[in-house]
Amino acid sequence: MTSMQLASLTTSRVGGPAYRYLNAETPDELISMVRAADEASEPLLIVGGGSNLLISDAGFDGAVVHVGNRGIEFRDGEGGTAVVDVQAGHPWDDLVARTVAEGYSGLEALSGIPGLAGATPVQNVGAYGSDVSHSIVSVLTWDRRERARRRFGAADLEFGYRDSLLKRTTVNGSPRYVVLSVEFAVTKTNASAPVRYAELARALNVEVGESADTADVRREVLRLRAGKGMVLDPSDPDTYSTGSFFTNPILPAPDADRLPADAPRYPVAEPGKVKLSAAWLIEHAGFGKGFGLPGSAGEDIAGGRASLSAKHTLAVTNRGSATAEDLLAVARAVADGVEQRFGIRLHPEPLLINCAL
Repeated sequence: MTSMQLASLTTSRVGGPAYRYLNAETPDELISMVRAADEASEPLLIVGGGSNLLISDAGFDGAVVHVGNRGIEFRDGEGGTAVVDVQAGHPWDDLVARTVAEGYSGLEALSGIPGLAGATPVQNVGAYGSDVSHSIVSVLTWDRRERARRRFGAADLEFGYRDSLLKRTTVNGSPRYVVLSVEFAVTKTNASAPVRYAELARALNVEVGESADTADVRREVLRLRAGKGMVLDPSDPDTYSTGSFFTNPILPAPDADRLPADAPRYPVAEPGKVKLSAAWLIEHAGFGKGFGLPGSAGEDIAGGRASLSAKHTLAVTNRGSATAEDLLAVARAVADGVEQRFGIRLHPEPLLINCAL
């Protein structure tokens, strides 16, 4: 056990002290640490890569368990398929790079996403028209209520847009089900999964729905993400963030019809609903790239210490000396402005620990 400033564990580089910090390097250690906290009735926060957490400046008055169990195992299946069993603490992009390098297709469009593999099913992490629910076979967890290991099949996880059963049973960063490992289905081929996102298809010079070489897809996704400040870079404050701070709203179609005709609309599985672009709403509510930077509109909100990314309006960034409250202040201003302009309340994508918009 050691003391720890939680800012050092998050990609936004904010967060106060942990009362107790522990690092779990194996699944058994992870279970043991979680059980000990539960038996002591101690508040528990599970931290992985810290890319989807915004932790308050007051920190966390309880046990903070850092997921550190790593490892990847490939198991061949039938018809050129395979299952990849990855430990929860394994860096996500390392897994994606490994599958592409070894000639497997299925995860390449999710290149460059920060964080750990075990967090991906919780949020149903996705980008460029793909999400992990397309590939997940099962998730092995520790059920804190039943005090037993429990394996979920993909259908059991009730995946939705940036949502899952795992997320809905997590309160203030404390999950009922602690992810130990995840199984993904991949295919032995250099042809990518169908490209579902128009921007990526244009970059690859293919039509939406067509395939491309997996290595080409990974290269272009990394390039596109880097151009938006969505690939971690210690020298670039635009990457000191939780990635997209707001989810794209999903509304009944009649509500969306009140927006201007040029507002992007995307189909969703739920009948009678459409998905809107949070970035479009933010920009058309008057919040441009770099809102909050010194010398720009919004500088007074956080003294220039926090701002929207200069590359992408969905990210709220730490310019180097921001507090959690600075980031929240910018996010609140944006959410309030969008609601005033369009009557739509944006909701945060990261988990807010001991803080709120």
